[in-house]
Amino acid sequence: MRKFIQLLLAVIFFFGSTLHAQYQMEFLDRGVVAIKRGDGRIFVSWRLLGNEPYASTFNLYRSTAGKTVKLNKFPIAGATGFTDDGQDSMVDHRYTVKLVRAGKEEQRGNSFLLKARATPYISLPLHTPPGYAVNDASVGDMDGDGQYEILLHMAGKGADNSRAGFTDPPIFQCYTLDGQMLWQINLGKNIREGAHYTQFMVYDLDGDGKAEIAMKTADGTIDGKGIPIGDSTRDYRNQRGYILSGPEYLTVFNGLTGAAIHTVAYNPPRHPDTEHPSVDQLKSLWGDGYGNRVDRFLACIAYLDGIHPSLVMCRGYYTRTVLAAWDFKNGKLQQRWTFDSNNDGNNVFAGQGNHNLTVADIDNDGRHEIIYGQMTIDDNGKGLYSTGIGHADALHVSDLDPERPGLEVFSTQEKFGDAGANFRDAKTGEIIWKKASIRAGEDGEGPGRALSIDIDPRFPGAESWVAGAGIRGMFDVKGNTIAAQSPACNMGIYWDGDALCEVLNGISVFKWKHEAGVAEKIFEGKDFGGQAINGSKANPCLSADILGDWREEILVRSSDNSRLMIFSTSVPTDIKLHTLMHDPQYRVSIAWQNVAYNQPPHTSYFLGHGMKQPPLPNIRINKKSTTK
Repeated sequence: MRKFIQLLLAVIFFFGSTLHAQYQMEFLDRGVVAIKRGDGRIFVSWRLLGNEPYASTFNLYRSTAGKTVKLNKFPIAGATGFTDDGQDSMVDHRYTVKLVRAGKEEQRGNSFLLKARATPYISLPLHTPPGYAVNDASVGDMDGDGQYEILLHMAGKGADNSRAGFTDPPIFQCYTLDGQMLWQINLGKNIREGAHYTQFMVYDLDGDGKAEIAMKTADGTIDGKGIPIGDSTRDYRNQRGYILSGPEYLTVFNGLTGAAIHTVAYNPPRHPDTEHPSVDQLKSLWGDGYGNRVDRFLACIAYLDGIHPSLVMCRGYYTRTVLAAWDFKNGKLQQRWTFDSNNDGNNVFAGQGNHNLTVADIDNDGRHEIIYGQMTIDDNGKGLYSTGIGHADALHVSDLDPERPGLEVFSTQEKFGDAGANFRDAKTGEIIWKKASIRAGEDGEGPGRALSIDIDPRFPGAESWVAGAGIRGMFDVKGNTIAAQSPACNMGIYWDGDALCEVLNGISVFKWKHEAGVAEKIFEGKDFGGQAINGSKANPCLSADILGDWREEILVRSSDNSRLMIFSTSVPTDIKLHTLMHDPQYRVSIAWQNVAYNQPPHTSYFLGHGMKQPPLPNIRINKKSTTK
């Protein structure tokens, strides 16, 4: 009988562990980083990789002037960080972390060189084009060595879709973490500059261990090798500066060289029958004819088969909405599916999109769905549900209420109504609670910003709040008002040593002090000459876990656009977690963070006060690339 029970348990474990295929994830090295603290000490942290057990232990070494010392007496079994007291800031120090497995230390490990008189951040010199400013960033391992490179959108004069005017061509530059510029892509005059036009995806799309770049391109785009795409002599800008005719392309670029690999026609086109649609033709398909709704683009990466990443390029959200999914195999883009709200039976999905989107496995089938504002598209390209609430500006998806099964969505409604702030079940679309955003005697926009993160330890799960539209206070996961006032709501970041999230507003970090009902500033990027981007949207170039332990870095431009500054926390923690970049939902969140109105990333599990230890991520790590 005992043997039968043991066999039964083994079968259950086998099928339970193999029920979902494994997500194909990028190889990462240890990501060692050393940060100089204000008290003169050095905080060193490193990654626990997604395929490593929580029981993993490490040794830490410091090498100075040819002399190497081990800093820990016993292997470090707790959080992947260490504060070094005994060092001289006037000389270079190299910190090396080595994994200890079964009592044996790995031979080489990974290192970080902390220069003498180092600043408390990593500084990358930039080659910003004259008249341009540093804008959104993304990361990917372009050469397959386990370290991220940084892709920067250099933005010149831009214009919103709703406004006429000529813009500068969008430019993209790629940098290593030591400041080497690898290449530059110029999208050319036939791509307009602005938050809604160019959404750039950085990801290892084909699983070869090296990231690719995917963007909408046009005649005159110049790749990283200086080779034009299409006819570089053509100029399709009309007298108002809009680009409403001419061919539209989708191009995948080599992440290491910037060379165009494959170019196809952009799907969907402005009009299916002509590259030169009339005003009436545009209006009939998209709702206006002057270039506002037709050129609202979004994009994301999603694991639609639960194993391989797919590229999803989108167009429209005020009226017609189209999503086109692509797979990149053997150097070619292959269409997977297209969803179109104009198709029969899809009318309830029109007009439900945001200025952003997110991706998550909302039905726990091991495959990603695309949460496109107030509607959701299933992994097979079919409409899953639409709430009908309509377009909005902010969107958050995670296990916001850990006491409920599955994931939840916190979103907003742009126009005043009874769902200005709404909290729903991510799988079914059921509205759990909502808050009206009505001001007596006023008309106008609803809340443009919203946050849903765990900042108050007194209440289980995430706290949610919005900015403006007459909705005041902070709400728990049941919709109860728990504070009369709330902090700024732009983005969130894991920065200090506890599991609570901090508020990231612009390039400032705030800690919510629930006892006093105020947010206390604990970090200010402006003190180091930094500056936020995207005007009133006010965000850093990127916030993501790109180095060190599970907490997040802030990538900030200098006020003169000559440098990119990478700030990493120097606050010790007792919490040991896998790098967030090996959580598939968080990783694809970093890929879409640059899209339109930036939103913060979220994990697939509840990360907050009283959290349970998350299971090992269900991933398969790509092998380190052997070629560059």
